[in-house]
Amino acid sequence: MNSLTKYCHYVLSLEKDKDPENKIYHDTEYGFTLKSDDELFGRLILEINQAGLSWTTILRKKENFRKAYKDFSIKKISKFSEKDFERLMNDAGIIRNRLKINAAIHNANVIICLQKEFGSFQNWLHSHHPKSLEEWTKLFKKTFVFVGGEIVNEFLMSTGYLEGAHGPGCPIYKKALKSKPAWNSKKKRRSTIQK
Repeated sequence: MNSLTKYCHYVLSLEKDKDPENKIYHDTEYGFTLKSDDELFGRLILEINQAGLSWTTILRKKENFRKAYKDFSIKKISKFSEKDFERLMNDAGIIRNRLKINAAIHNANVIICLQKEFGSFQNWLHSHHPKSLEEWTKLFKKTFVFVGGEIVNEFLMSTGYLEGAHGPGCPIYKKALKSKPAWNSKKKRRSTIQK
């Protein structure tokens, strides 16, 4: 099978040096397992902020987000004050949307609680894996704010919990598999059990 996802097809058809943000993201991050809770949360913040905008806009502002949100530190964001909120609302380098900023602060506090109960955000995700997109979306809506189906889908696909970031025909497919995405480990486990 030599298929490509829509995103793989877009990136692979780019002219040299055109849209480097998407090329780098596709080749080094999309569909790869993230190792830390802060990086997972950072991806969720970016996905939430993408709602209604292009992913390219978010990628171009990614380092601004990282700086504004204290390197995506869940601990620091959970303690953001009204002063921090105003600082973010006045930061032209990020998306200045009240609901999205409030969602980051609220969701950081939720993750602090999940970390206390499960040991880490990653453990919480693993404890619920595998699920269908519909099941994941219900769980995320029950747990977090500002997380619709598209946000949940892209967050989980981009972090390796849902299959489909890269098609088998993409030259990055095997590289992403080497990061041991959760969707693939569960698939292997199921096929071993069935034999």
